[in-house]
Amino acid sequence: MKIDIVNTDNKKVGSIELSDEAFGGRVNDALIWESVVHTNASVRRGTHKTKNRANVAGSGRKPWKQKGTGRARVGSVRNPLWRHGGTVFGPQPRSYDFQLPRKVKRGAIVEALARRIQDGALVVVDELSAAESKTKGATELLKRLGADGKALLIDVKPDEKLGLAVRNIPGVQFLSSARVGARDVMDASKVIATKAAVEKLQAL
Repeated sequence: MKIDIVNTDNKKVGSIELSDEAFGGRVNDALIWESVVHTNASVRRGTHKTKNRANVAGSGRKPWKQKGTGRARVGSVRNPLWRHGGTVFGPQPRSYDFQLPRKVKRGAIVEALARRIQDGALVVVDELSAAESKTKGATELLKRLGADGKALLIDVKPDEKLGLAVRNIPGVQFLSSARVGARDVMDASKVIATKAAVEKLQAL
């Protein structure tokens, strides 16, 4: 499989050969889904909390004596059966993160890129850099490369000036090939990667 390499003016300057084994077969959507779920779980704050009977306000005194009143026995006004009582088995702060095998993470990135290639949403450029850190220049660059919505820029070592230029553009991310994940690829409508980054991701 060959894909054209363009420059920042969207003019062809060469081509790159991709592995049919990695990008040419049927896309494993289940692998992508598993990686996206893992990423979503790892960024959940997990700060939800309800008050149990130890946390709600109220006296610890027994409301009335145990026997002889004809009323139901009760030991505390914090009783979960009572109004303003504690919550039983309510959510408590916790981490939703879980371990995902390294091979699954790497495989999911390749599968996500394969999906973007099939959709025609991958653009390979010779380099991603900017002469100055101006948002206007970055916007024009993205427009020339056909990225008018959510876009993901990938390079082995992101250019600092271009990184500053695109950070104010909504829906645009500029990541290194070592930090990119399957969710980042699938969330973007256009993926723009350098030749070096594609070669590195292909070798995962």
